[in-house]
Formats: sequence, C-alpha cells, structure tokens
Amino acid sequence: MDKTPKANRLHIALLGRTNVGKSSLLNVMLGQDIAITSPVAGTTTDVVEKAMELLPLGPVLFLDTAGLDDVSELSGVRLEKTANVFDRADVVILVTEADTWTDYEESVLAESHNRKIPVLTIINKIDLQRPSPDHLKFLGQKTKRILTVSCNDPTQRQNYLEELKRQLLEVAPADFLATPSLIGDLLPPGGFAVLVVPIDLQAPKGRLILPQVQTIRDILDHDATAVIVKERELAATLANLKNPPSIVVTDSQAILKVTADVPKEIPVTTFSILFARQKSDLTVMAAGAATIDQLKPSDRVLIAEACSH
Repeated sequence: MDKTPKANRLHIALLGRTNVGKSSLLNVMLGQDIAITSPVAGTTTDVVEKAMELLPLGPVLFLDTAGLDDVSELSGVRLEKTANVFDRADVVILVTEADTWTDYEESVLAESHNRKIPVLTIINKIDLQRPSPDHLKFLGQKTKRILTVSCNDPTQRQNYLEELKRQLLEVAPADFLATPSLIGDLLPPGGFAVLVVPIDLQAPKGRLILPQVQTIRDILDHDATAVIVKERELAATLANLKNPPSIVVTDSQAILKVTADVPKEIPVTTFSILFARQKSDLTVMAAGAATIDQLKPSDRVLIAEACSH
C-alpha cells in the first residue's frame, strides 16, 4: 500500500501512427524495457500502463497505445481502446517522425484541442532523419511544444528526460501540481488527529488499507501527529490524552460507537468523507443529502458505487 493510486497520477497518453516508436520512447523514459518493441507494425495491441515517479513532476501514469492507423487483425478493437484513452488523458504526447504529418496526427491534435488536453509533439528517430527547417516551421504553427529525440542514443536519455519534464511541468493541470489537502488543512500547527481503524475480518492481513495510509501521510506532511487506535480502545485513549485531538476520523462502519465515545466538542468525520471532500464538491454532496428528508414515496433514488468489490 505504498503506491500512489491511479486517480492521483498525471495520466500521460502516448499517441501516434503505427511503428513511430511510441513503445521505444516509453522505454527510454522509464529507463527499462517494459514495453515490447518490434519493427513489425502493430506490436502494441492494448493500452500498456506504466506508473512511475517522475521527479520533480510527481507520480505519473504513461498510457502506451496501439497505432492510430493500425490496419492489422483486430485493429478495430485496438483503435476503440486507443480512442478511449482521450477520456483518461491529462496530457497527450504525440509521437511522429521527421517531415511527416498526416491526417492521423491532425486528428489527434484536433481531438486534444476539442477536449482542452495539452499536447507535446515529439519527433522520434532523428538518428535516421532530422526534421527540415520547413517542417519545424510547419509544426510550430500547429503546436507550441516540440521535442526531437532518438531512442537509439542512450547517452542523450537524461537530456531528453529533463526537457520532457520541463515541458510537462508547464502544461500539467493546476489541480495536479497542487493537490488539495486530505486532512492537514483541518489541523492547527502541532495539532494531532485520532484515527479509528477497525481490525475485522474484512481488514487486510498485516497492513492498513490505502485510505488510512494516505490520511496518515497527509497528517505527517503537515507537521502534525496521528494517533491510531481500534474502536474498542478509543474511549481509553481519549481519557489518557493530555489535550483533546483536533479531529477524530473513523471508518464508516464504526461511526455510531465512535460518536458515542467522543465528546461533542471534538469534530468527528470518516475517511470516506475526507476523500469525498478532496476529490469532489462536498458542499454539493451535503446539499444533496439534505434533500433526503424531502423525498416522497414515489420518488426514485440512484445509488451508484465505483468499486470493484
């Protein structure tokens, strides 16, 4: 549970025609051969995901896609999956070759602009052919950010990476560069929070679940203190504390017992509400909850959960 969740990563889509070197470029950026490369067109059949820490940018998720002009068997399924990448992408890296610009590149650029997704254009394989001045001028009219690379030159890998990171920092969404606090902004300097963590049959063996780990990390990042207890030890822990906590956070399943044990002057919330506050508009959600009392017998309510279990 020490990995950044996908939702908190900058999603970077690698798009381009078949065999322009998207997977080779991904391997260069990762510093390892994670993506299969081949001179045979259409080697990448599905979207390949690779997470990494790209400092100083932060946690990212690369999405390596099948070629947009793939005409091989099952290409229709591949192209559909590639098109769906636009729904996930925060940034598009459009990979192309020197002095080549086709309808495929034009369509990627148009779709990205329609969705307001920033685009970095990378001209690959410059060891085979360098782009002409006219082509660079042409591209400059299409897109502002252009990088030329050769995946076959390992001595330049670090230079490519530094320039790529510089450009990504300039186009990354503001909400990624400044992720809202989970709980730290609710704590005064030097304050502390009590986290109630039930250990039951649903708890993973020997570890905490990710939301609990993330909450602890955010508390530490804000120079505050986290006190971790099970629900059965909460009352005794509060009684032994010299000063009351700034807030008590509990799993939803223990909310009734926790609110019964915590003095009314101490705020109580749940891990779920903390994450709802960070990832969405909690004010709107609270207003929605307030309408429950106004429901009529014939009203219909949608309850939806984005969860795999």
